[in-house]
Amino acid sequence: MMTAVDQALQAVDSGLDVSLERLFAFLRIPSISTDPAHKAACHDAAAWAASQLAALGLTAQVHETAGHPVVVGRTDTGAARRVLFYGHYDVQPVDPLNLWQTPPFEPRFGETADGRRTIVARGAADDKGQVLTFLEALRAMKATSGRLPVDVTVMLEGEEECGSPSLPAFLAPHAGELKADIALVCDTGMWDPATPSITTSLRGIVHTELTIHGANRDLHSGLYGGAAANPVHILSRIIADVHDAEGRVTIPGFYDDVREPPAEVRARWAELGLTADGFLGPVGLARSVGENARMLIEQIQSRPTFEVNGMYGGYTGAGSKTIIPSRATAKISFRLVADQDPARIRDAFVAFVAARVPPDCTFEVSKGEGSRAFLVPPDSPDLVKASAALEAEWGVKPVTIGSGGSIPIVGQFKALLGLDTLLIGFGLDDDRVHAPNEKYDLTSFHKGTRSWVRILDALA
Repeated sequence: MMTAVDQALQAVDSGLDVSLERLFAFLRIPSISTDPAHKAACHDAAAWAASQLAALGLTAQVHETAGHPVVVGRTDTGAARRVLFYGHYDVQPVDPLNLWQTPPFEPRFGETADGRRTIVARGAADDKGQVLTFLEALRAMKATSGRLPVDVTVMLEGEEECGSPSLPAFLAPHAGELKADIALVCDTGMWDPATPSITTSLRGIVHTELTIHGANRDLHSGLYGGAAANPVHILSRIIADVHDAEGRVTIPGFYDDVREPPAEVRARWAELGLTADGFLGPVGLARSVGENARMLIEQIQSRPTFEVNGMYGGYTGAGSKTIIPSRATAKISFRLVADQDPARIRDAFVAFVAARVPPDCTFEVSKGEGSRAFLVPPDSPDLVKASAALEAEWGVKPVTIGSGGSIPIVGQFKALLGLDTLLIGFGLDDDRVHAPNEKYDLTSFHKGTRSWVRILDALA
């Protein structure tokens, strides 16, 4: 006798062509959030998403914001558990348009060099295709069982690709309707085309700018050189002092709140065999410059970092201009890990700089923006359930990994709603996200939908 899950999986398989038609309709909407010329298209995408939620039996509402709308849909059946699913309907700009093989909002099927079938369009992988895997799973379960195993809240925003400026103001007054037992995000990737993954940690971030001020104007380097302080030299020395020869950050207290992963987690990471050649080789580099005592996979996902994102001062035009600049600036970002406080890290950096600036020079460090890191405990019952569900679908144990990136909404879910988040996505490294000819593997869409059927049943 077929179980409810078996019936839903069968419905996913038999309804794949129609599911793809819905995805193609979604992909045709040019919902570029950062471009005011596409404001109407973003509203169209929100309305389309709301209509799909309503068709699935969710009470759906389009909430206007200062920017693009937020769409929220809910079921309220009294199920024992509720999940909150987050995604976004907006997409990146398509420039440079001349590099697209076909128009970016005319979705088509394609094929990779190794024979994998793909869906090609802007937003195919980021994030419309991923969102539809979840909605199509709900559709299959409702069609075969008449109900879902859990109550579901779906929240789709339209500004993720431009920094989600309207989302914080939306979350607080709607916290009540967004409460759930676990949050789910489908905007990440797989370890490889055959191995699913669950992202269980995200690094936090601090953005700031450091400016060194020297003389009250730019100086003639022949008249003043050798005597006057050069802000570019001072800034360079400060930046150089941040790392020691072993690749560690030297700012006092920087590692005080860093939590070490359990030994069994580090052992699993070691088994993945991530190498500098495999990771850095494709971008033209050969060796890691991170902490020497750490595995590469730790360096990029579970250790905090300091990076200079840009640095400028003095004359940067063509030819030469022999000056000692009056100021120099560096744009800086810290990636943080669990328990590190963004404000405390910024304060420690300010003290580090103050100790290195000459008495007759001044400096300023902008307040910047920051968000905390996020970590799902490795023994989380929901993590264990979702892992088993993915293994049942893909036939291999999923990789549980951290992400070096930062997704502020996940931290906000934790801070405001007290929710842990499982980041389960089906994107691949070659999906060309944010680039021309973005694609999503057909297998990612199909088996991603099947995976959500299994996961929702497991989380119940």
